[in-house]
Amino acid sequence: MFGNWLKTSILMAGIIALFGAVGGALGGQQGMLLALAFGGAMNLWAYWFSDKMVLKMYRARQVDAAASPYLYNMVKDLAQRAGLPMPKVYIIDEEQPNAFATGRNPEHAAVAATSGIMRLLTERELRGVMAHELAHVKHRDILISTITAIIAGAIAMLAQFGMFFGGRDSDNRSNPVAQILVMLLAPLAAMLIQMAISRTREFGADRGGAEISGDPGALADALLKIESYAKGIPLQTAEEHPATAQMMIINPLLGGGNFRSLFSTHPATQDRVARLRGMR
Repeated sequence: MFGNWLKTSILMAGIIALFGAVGGALGGQQGMLLALAFGGAMNLWAYWFSDKMVLKMYRARQVDAAASPYLYNMVKDLAQRAGLPMPKVYIIDEEQPNAFATGRNPEHAAVAATSGIMRLLTERELRGVMAHELAHVKHRDILISTITAIIAGAIAMLAQFGMFFGGRDSDNRSNPVAQILVMLLAPLAAMLIQMAISRTREFGADRGGAEISGDPGALADALLKIESYAKGIPLQTAEEHPATAQMMIINPLLGGGNFRSLFSTHPATQDRVARLRGMR
């Protein structure tokens, strides 16, 4: 667990440093300060409102013990085992089996499951999945992923501004070759760091979820089953808003191609399963 946190901290430091460097390269010292201020403002907005946005985007409907006793009571039991406040519980009426957690902290968290995953998995497997999502809440991964997504997007935006308006270094001397390289490579570097952070947090949530449920094999079985079924069932909202893919327990996006593992928001399912099977 400590190794995952250390790796995440290093990657977070890297993307923040990249953010400042892009601002400096394209606008000198003022550009760097502007980039950091812009990123801070966006992070503050995302911290408070991203959960409501994504739940609305996926047309999630909140349920209670009366509306969905099966899912609600399962989450309630797992939250108690994890020592967490009871999160809000949502169901997304989609066939693709998937689930995610959102919210700025454990006191304002929500977990969501698709109707497809509730039909597909056994009770034991679904407990493993929801425990995984509660581990994200416990580790405050939602905030970490939100911050990295916003910073990566801001870096891409700064690069676009530089492409249209040009930039200057701190001594006001043009360096067009360096500026072009920054504009082209910085968004790619930011995306790679963002994907690496996401993969690291998924491994951490797998372990944390297995500890909460007390059944690593249940989550391993669920991951294999979800991936097998999800490949052929589109999740249209995720296709339209691919930045939300990293929230899901399994990558909801169809397709792939070369360098898929490098740009994936999730580790290979086989690697996740192997680690879960190796837990004692």
